[in-house]
Amino acid sequence: MPIYTAITHADLVAAVRALADSLAAADWAPAHLIGIGRGGLIPAVYLSHATGLPMLAVDYSSQSEALAAEAIERLAARSRAGEPLLFVDDINDSGRTIGHLRAMLARAGAAEGSVRFATLIDNVGSAQRVDYAARVIDRAVTKDWFVFPWEAMAPDSAIAADAAERPERIA
Repeated sequence: MPIYTAITHADLVAAVRALADSLAAADWAPAHLIGIGRGGLIPAVYLSHATGLPMLAVDYSSQSEALAAEAIERLAARSRAGEPLLFVDDINDSGRTIGHLRAMLARAGAAEGSVRFATLIDNVGSAQRVDYAARVIDRAVTKDWFVFPWEAMAPDSAIAADAAERPERIA
């Protein structure tokens, strides 16, 4: 039986403030935040307000490169024009989403060093690394299924179905 751990609104705000503080202390500053749809959109909106940085979005919620390709092409062009971009997601668990987006950006010719990633939660065992994380977990130890405030709007059956799709993360 999975352990469902609610990320409260207060947790979300604290995580966004931690990311904003990390960005303020960094020697690198993005021109735009890119919310990764679907889970990264709300954190990106909050981070945009916390930092004053403008936000754009890329929809990768369906895991379809074809649907995201046009946006990725435009973002890669921005990076080539000198705009550093920070992609924002809720969690870097397996690294699949970040890996796909990095590969798409590379194929689209994004300028090297111009793209970074931030997440609310980062799994140290992920196949991908992020540049900024508010919280770090180790999936070898932490098997909780995190339920973000926006996901809590779904019926319990939908949350359970999402968790069941990825049993290796919670078993």
